[in-house]
Amino acid sequence: MNTKEKVFVGLSGGVDSSVAALRLIQQGYAVTGVFIKVWQPDFLDCNWEQERLDAMRVAAKLDIPFLTCDAEKAYKDDVADYFISEYKAGRTPNPDVMCNKYVKFGAFLQFAEEHGADYIATGHYAQRIATEKKMELHRGVDTNKDQTYFLWTLTQEQLSKTLLPIGNSPKDVVRKEAENADLITAHKKDSQGVCFLGHIDIPEFLSHYIDLEEGNVLNEAGEVIGDHKGALVYTTGQRHGFIIHTQDTNRGAFYVTDRNITDNTITVSETRKETKQSEHIFLTSVNFIGDPITVLDTFTLQTRYRQTPVACRAIAITSSELEVELLEEIEQPSIGQSCVLYSGTRCLGGGIIAECHSK
Repeated sequence: MNTKEKVFVGLSGGVDSSVAALRLIQQGYAVTGVFIKVWQPDFLDCNWEQERLDAMRVAAKLDIPFLTCDAEKAYKDDVADYFISEYKAGRTPNPDVMCNKYVKFGAFLQFAEEHGADYIATGHYAQRIATEKKMELHRGVDTNKDQTYFLWTLTQEQLSKTLLPIGNSPKDVVRKEAENADLITAHKKDSQGVCFLGHIDIPEFLSHYIDLEEGNVLNEAGEVIGDHKGALVYTTGQRHGFIIHTQDTNRGAFYVTDRNITDNTITVSETRKETKQSEHIFLTSVNFIGDPITVLDTFTLQTRYRQTPVACRAIAITSSELEVELLEEIEQPSIGQSCVLYSGTRCLGGGIIAECHSK
């Protein structure tokens, strides 16, 4: 039992964090529930007050203290502003990754330590495994819910102070435990969309910060076949959010294969653009969770959440940059997105995609 160890659990108002708190109580920890309050734009209809109320009700049901962590500044500066500036620069950001880095394992961890907590805990579907030498981050056993893709920025120090109580269980087991404990979140739908903001219309959101102009959708022959909301808001592989002017009811889906920010056009095709075997991906802002990999090491990578991992090999490494060679084909990744590295179920770390081309 761990009655002397104090854990602050990030209670979001959802079922996963609720069961994370429940399990830690059952394991003997002194648990405090904490709702993380983040920045919300004035024009967006958000339900954070209802989420906080649900989190508070869970804490009351579990008979644990309840606090609120003010992380508005961290979210605005390091998540929202990053999200906007990356789109302005023509890149595709991943706000969930930065939310974890700067809010959940940044501002929240600092808040917990300032209040005397030994650990923080979250409802992520991931596993922290302690070895003799270091902490390792492994995929959650529920492969459909695994969230390690969004956790590649974690450090050894952060992992050593983090508990991930539900990563060893599938979602249906988590919901069943919540139901058995009579928690109000047991059958609550999973949140979707951008971290904390939920499902948002990205062009509409960005239009408050960026001047977007409608433009032409081109086919691969350069012919105008439709229109879009502004080239900046589209990403490689995207298949929604633009209009195709064709009466062909038998046509397949169109995917974005290229963008021209200067001309404000996007090019689409009925075939997804692929990066071929032997092409190279260049990463910046690289983080290795444990020991750094070395040149010629082989491992797998993902450039999108829930993507089937593909084999690759390290070609060049510096303290913050990594060049990898693909050993299999993969869908063309988007510049600015996260590329996450794995060895089996172990998440090695990752980086931000800066370039992708033949060497």
